[in-house]
Amino acid sequence: MYFQSTRRRGEDGITMIINFLLSNTRLVLGVGGAAILGIATLAVKRLIERAGRAAEEEKVEQKIAESWEEISRVSASPTLLRKGLEGVVLQHVSTTTKQLKGDLCQQPPASSLEGQSGAEPKSKRLQLCALTLQERLQQFYHTRAALSPQEVQRAEALALDICTEIQGFLRSRYPDMPLGEMSLGGSLLDDLQVVSADHACLLVPLQLESSLWRLVPGEETLLTHPLHWMVRRVNLEYFPRGRSYWDRHLVGGYLSSEAVVNFLSKSVMETMNWPSVSSTMDCVVRPVLGGADQRLEIQVAREGDASGDLFISMLPVLREGDATLSAQPELTSPWGNAWHLSMYPWETQRLAQLDAADGGCRRLLLKTLKAVCRLNPALRPLRAAPLANLLLHLSDSESDWSGGSLEARFQQCVAELIGHLEQGALHSYFKPAVNLLSGLSEDQIDQMGFMLYCAVSEPEILLM
Repeated sequence: MYFQSTRRRGEDGITMIINFLLSNTRLVLGVGGAAILGIATLAVKRLIERAGRAAEEEKVEQKIAESWEEISRVSASPTLLRKGLEGVVLQHVSTTTKQLKGDLCQQPPASSLEGQSGAEPKSKRLQLCALTLQERLQQFYHTRAALSPQEVQRAEALALDICTEIQGFLRSRYPDMPLGEMSLGGSLLDDLQVVSADHACLLVPLQLESSLWRLVPGEETLLTHPLHWMVRRVNLEYFPRGRSYWDRHLVGGYLSSEAVVNFLSKSVMETMNWPSVSSTMDCVVRPVLGGADQRLEIQVAREGDASGDLFISMLPVLREGDATLSAQPELTSPWGNAWHLSMYPWETQRLAQLDAADGGCRRLLLKTLKAVCRLNPALRPLRAAPLANLLLHLSDSESDWSGGSLEARFQQCVAELIGHLEQGALHSYFKPAVNLLSGLSEDQIDQMGFMLYCAVSEPEILLM
């Protein structure tokens, strides 16, 4: 059983034309083939818009019109349409992208440089064209993906200050609450955060009596979901309710993650004196209300009168052996008693072990892919977990992960992602029954496939 969700579609503007054609081609090609047609056509349009030159728009529109005519000639036969579609699409996408790339390398007219500061635009264009994909990837990583040590240290310091404030408040207000030492977790601590240090995770470990509680794996529950674990209260005949502090959050004989989150939300988010905390830390600290998770927003004044926001999420966790369960109702809804099994520690540890064994570039590539997805609106719904698991799967079949193979592995990741999007599934490395793409809508898959399809022949468009 694979755990997937339904999908939806909705577009406007230029895509109304594509929707009209898709409504007919789906009868012949199915959803996958129609998506390719929409993907490639929108690719041409978006690349044209990025060029930003009105003088050439008429010529490109004429090329698009010619492509429609060519497709219509083969559409009379389903067989010809299937065979000719990909060739027609790739021809126009490749021609347009190569033309744009060539234009970057051309020297602009002297008149266009008048009034500008020297030849900086020209040199920048020439520099971009002179770099190989390997060099472009390394440049993108250092300039867009990697964070400066100072930025990371500043964010960690703020998060630790908040951690100290919250832990001190809970210990003074609820001295009998069995909590472990709070700590930071997530991508900021593991040096896997990209673009900007704007979020952190505060882990709140709950301490359970091993004789009173049992963590039940998701496969053994009625939900049968491998990531939805439950925490059962045991030995009630010998130790009745009330022997454990957490008995007050029992629902139907199980520790309710939703009840724990609601309790901490009222105890911390709605009770702490945040104006006082803000004055102590010399920044604005306030809870983000209305969401399913418990988040704090920290606004810090920076140089140049600019402000940067740091979001800190409070995450109650339970640990037993190598399993880490988190209370995240947004992931386990509508099951209020379910706890989410986090595979992030396993994935991060495995990638680090593989890189340490062969001096590989997996973590560098992961950060590059994360930055590409975060900076590209079409790819933004693709989170870190599918990317990390993609690299883990590739590590089983590929042996060369040296720094010199970064270009090859990047292009391979693009091709592999297209295949997974076509199937609508990317299975977890540690839990194959889990489909990491199940939360994506059909519209999101189409847009991601759109961008990645173009990047097969012109991978540089992902690094712009």
